[in-house]
Amino acid sequence: MTRNRWRRHRIPAALRTEIVPKNILMIGPTGCGKTEIARRLAKLAYAPFVKVEATKFTEVGFHGRDVDQIIRDLVDNAILLQRQKVRARVVKVVERNVENRILDVLIGEQPTVEGDAPPTDTMEIFRKLYREGAMDDRKIRLDIPDGRVRLPVDIVSGGSYAVNELIYRMEKVFKSQKMERREITIGEARPLLTETEMEKHLNSDQITKDAIELAESDGIVFIDEIDKIVTSHDSRHGADASSEGVQRDLLPIIEGSTVSTKYGNVNTDHILFICSGAFHSCKPSDMLAELQGRLPIRVELKGLTREDLYRILTEPETNMIKQQQLLMKTENIDLVFTDDAIDELAAVAAEVNRYLDNIGARRLHTVIERVVEEISFHAPERTGQTYTIDKQKVRNSMGDLLHKTDLSKFVL
Repeated sequence: MTRNRWRRHRIPAALRTEIVPKNILMIGPTGCGKTEIARRLAKLAYAPFVKVEATKFTEVGFHGRDVDQIIRDLVDNAILLQRQKVRARVVKVVERNVENRILDVLIGEQPTVEGDAPPTDTMEIFRKLYREGAMDDRKIRLDIPDGRVRLPVDIVSGGSYAVNELIYRMEKVFKSQKMERREITIGEARPLLTETEMEKHLNSDQITKDAIELAESDGIVFIDEIDKIVTSHDSRHGADASSEGVQRDLLPIIEGSTVSTKYGNVNTDHILFICSGAFHSCKPSDMLAELQGRLPIRVELKGLTREDLYRILTEPETNMIKQQQLLMKTENIDLVFTDDAIDELAAVAAEVNRYLDNIGARRLHTVIERVVEEISFHAPERTGQTYTIDKQKVRNSMGDLLHKTDLSKFVL
């Protein structure tokens, strides 16, 4: 699906509008990776992404969130993403401008013959020292914000403002700050000047315009627990404000409509919608027929096996094992997991899932935290050591939980 969206951008504009995304319905048990797949899709495509729970909404006229808020949240995220893109694009230019400004101030303080420019070789010597950080403790005089401007109370307290409202208001606050000449070190001046210079490139109006286009063409909305607003045909008795009404409210934005936001109107025709649910007490066919038709692609995910859990522990670039090793390394401890220990972690997680609530891959977090609990607590006393976790240590750490699962077999 992500590749099709990439292809769509390479089709002539006259035909591009006719190609709409094929929305997806993901069906699978808790913890099998539905949300993670959607997040990864958005990350790979560098697309605006928002995750919502269907149960947070109620039919129009009842107390609850308006489904149009989904699109407003998507636009807020798109603006943040667009700002990040602009920052990444101009960061080198900003760094160069800050460097030149600091060097101009610095060399301007050096005594020179009146009317003469500083020698080129002097500038390059100072530039080399600046880049090496050798001059970070040197003080210079600069015009910088006076630091006495306070953020509005409603921003500090959170209020009911969206994320981008906060950013917009903060931009106005910082732009209105008075400047004062102060003596500070180059190390302190660099981040202040970098932020000031960056703001010159972050044109709010253009970023907002580009962000709306980005949300309309590449946005991804993930609606979780869609099955919680679906009532089985066998148990349906009259109207239900928390189920059929919400489905009907979702229809327009999934089908394609225009939603009004504070930044302008947003068209949802080309936004990709991914809905997911476990569907334990109902079936996808229990959904409104119109909504089913808007979710033409069905993906069925199975529960995770022991082998799947092992792959999750080992294959991702920043897998859970590596994360724990990096955390311990901050206190100069080499944490080593033997191969049989990793296999045992997967086996224990699968076993506990089988006899207690099956929460899928999330169970791995519980298991690993129990296993590293001892070394994590005593880390300051074992700095500089190597701590090895083998199969037996995994079994010893998980003894209580495994005992409970054994007892659960006999509970009627």
